[in-house]
Amino acid sequence: MSNNGQSVKQIELPATITIRDLAKAIDTSPIDIIKKLMANGVMANINQQIDFDTAAIVAAEMGYEATLEADESEKKEDFGEIPLWRRIIMAEDPSQLVRRPPVVTILGHVDHGKTTLLDAIRHTNVAEGEAGGITQHIGAYQVEHNGRLITFLDTPGHAAFTAMRARGAQGADLVVLVVAADDGVMPQTKEAAAHAKAAHVPILVAINKIDKPNADIARVKQQLAEIGLVPDDWDGDTIVVPISAKQKKGLDDLLEAILLIADNMDIHANPKGKVIGTVIEAKVDRAKGVLATLLVQNGTLEVGDVVLAGTAYGRIKAMFDFTGKKVRKATPSTPVSVMGLNDVPQAGEMFEVVESEREARNIVMERLQSSKQSEAAVKKAVSLEQLFDRYKSGEVHELRLIIKADVQGSLEPIVNSLKELSKGEIAVNILHAETGNISENDVMLAAASNAVIIGFNVQADVAARNMAESEGVSIRLYDIIYRLTEDVEKALKGMLEPEEKEKILGHAEVRAIFRISKVGNVAGCYVRDGEIRRNGRIRVIRNGETVGEGAVSSLKHLTEDVREVKQGFECGIAIKGFDAFQVGDVLECFIIEKAQASKDVL
Repeated sequence: MSNNGQSVKQIELPATITIRDLAKAIDTSPIDIIKKLMANGVMANINQQIDFDTAAIVAAEMGYEATLEADESEKKEDFGEIPLWRRIIMAEDPSQLVRRPPVVTILGHVDHGKTTLLDAIRHTNVAEGEAGGITQHIGAYQVEHNGRLITFLDTPGHAAFTAMRARGAQGADLVVLVVAADDGVMPQTKEAAAHAKAAHVPILVAINKIDKPNADIARVKQQLAEIGLVPDDWDGDTIVVPISAKQKKGLDDLLEAILLIADNMDIHANPKGKVIGTVIEAKVDRAKGVLATLLVQNGTLEVGDVVLAGTAYGRIKAMFDFTGKKVRKATPSTPVSVMGLNDVPQAGEMFEVVESEREARNIVMERLQSSKQSEAAVKKAVSLEQLFDRYKSGEVHELRLIIKADVQGSLEPIVNSLKELSKGEIAVNILHAETGNISENDVMLAAASNAVIIGFNVQADVAARNMAESEGVSIRLYDIIYRLTEDVEKALKGMLEPEEKEKILGHAEVRAIFRISKVGNVAGCYVRDGEIRRNGRIRVIRNGETVGEGAVSSLKHLTEDVREVKQGFECGIAIKGFDAFQVGDVLECFIIEKAQASKDVL
């Protein structure tokens, strides 16, 4: 009972809430809340966010007892992100499952010491007598700590990590994110963290280079907290270990932390079950033929087994551990190099053991046939137009977005506005938000996570556009924030009209400028790629920036009016509303097409 004899009302509040939303929740005026906060020494405005503890104190003074709202995103089980090999292990007999060594991938910004750390761990902790016997680099190896094994995957970076996940073969149980104590959190650090979070893999942070005189661990921890990795000593749930890979300091603490996280995870496999795993890397060796590094994830792989990986198959003739020593069999979480495959499989491909080479050949023929059919079909990914239909049919539960903006000042209001829209039926999950143009890395993350890329005042580079087309990833570009949020809101409510899509036709370089009376300046151009069309629009690009745009008003080859000019030919181009050409300008020809609203599904 409250002091005035009335019963206390119960209310659930989120971890952070604006003054406006709190006022609505407890049915009072925002001014009353601001007055209460001022009385407690907190200055705030109506749109300011306050944490749960502050909101709970205000609510208590208004006769409400606040409890922390359960995180909906944690409640939902996202089976779409569970790799096939994990689903196979989940289907195994629970009584046959045993603990296996954790598999760890090391990610981070370039030059932050990933390779040095890997080398330091490998040479300090390999079993006694084996350190000098490492004769080959096979992309994966094992170390021993306190009598327990840990498997490390030496992937080239987060792009490779996500490319592997895009093929459904995410092999890591845990990601170690390396951050240099002097540089702090860099753009690639944020990307790597976003890729690991999208894969639902726990992150352990190693702050490297603590031996440097300008090392600032406190600053790095602050930056980590800003990207959602709150250190455990700041009451967060991310373990942060200071290390010096160069001086081999803190390595035991790091390995101890890896085992601690592994002990709290369900890391099991059935050594007697179906043999499956992931191809880590593969190459052709002049003497040995095709050499593939395989990570066994369930069952026991033995010499003589017939292995099938994608469209490559063969009977294992010989098997080597990471030190180059011949072995007869490999248990779960063990990396081995094998000989005997007929072709080089793709890194990240899942492998399995089949009964015979004949069965393997039949499966390969089926796969080749189905790949031809899928190439003929247009690949469809989630787009804003299809989102609502797919939600209604139970295929998607949230809209996953990757946001790229020109400056931080634009990024924050966009992210905040989109989070506000997340309170409806369909949740908005922002996987990654960063400044800069849209790159291949963004498209790769979107393809692996079935996400839509939204750009504000940025461009997608040519490689990113090509990859997006081949992967079926939707990229939407905006220059007005309210249009961006309006489109997302309409998509969440199923009211978005078919998207107008820009199709680049070709590029021409301005090599001369001619002044023609009644027309103005005409650009004498050489078509570098594609074609220039009379019915197209032209974007004038100077030093990488757009300086003008308009419809083609005149297109001539020599003295003749033409409908199109192909690559390798010269032409004269005039644009409606623009004639300030300069020699060296690039004219990008494009058309606007209405994308067909498709109900096809993945």
